[in-house]
Amino acid sequence: MSHRVTTAELIPVTEESGGRFRVEGTPADCTRLALTCLIPDAAWVISGINRGGNLGADTYISGTVAAAREAALMGVPAVAISQYVAKGRTVNWAAAERRAALAIAHVMARPPHPGQFWNINLPHPVDDQAECEISLCPLDYGPLSVRFEKEPAGYRYCGVYHERPAVPGHDVAECFGGKIAATLIPVQFMEK
Repeated sequence: MSHRVTTAELIPVTEESGGRFRVEGTPADCTRLALTCLIPDAAWVISGINRGGNLGADTYISGTVAAAREAALMGVPAVAISQYVAKGRTVNWAAAERRAALAIAHVMARPPHPGQFWNINLPHPVDDQAECEISLCPLDYGPLSVRFEKEPAGYRYCGVYHERPAVPGHDVAECFGGKIAATLIPVQFMEK
């Protein structure tokens, strides 16, 4: 979904029990509706846990990250959180939840300045009980491995996410190396 927003169609919303809402829209729609209509006094927006990493260049195409970016654009502190999934392995969501809670508490103690938000990526260590260090690190701006194979009806993506290049000390390398990668991302506009 990236940062797609709905402007011409109805966005169905159902109130669930306990002050929860089900919004049938994009991630950015959810943030917009929450902050303007449903929970306008929200102190933070937490988007995720997304299944799959949102590291480096992925942040530009991620709906999970877009929900946090939308909050930052609206002046509300936000966190996007994603669980990197190692090739051929399943995720222990209880372990992910435990790590996410620690990481969220860590970054909430460091609120972003206006126009910034936190992007957290959880590693996928072999030992689900392993404690993972939190690394406050920059975004890796390197390119993804973008490859396609020709098929009779078109092309199929065949890039290998797990083999992407990584700059040491940046979010991709830190997460792939077993650390919780927490990156402060600015929402920047070019001035004339």
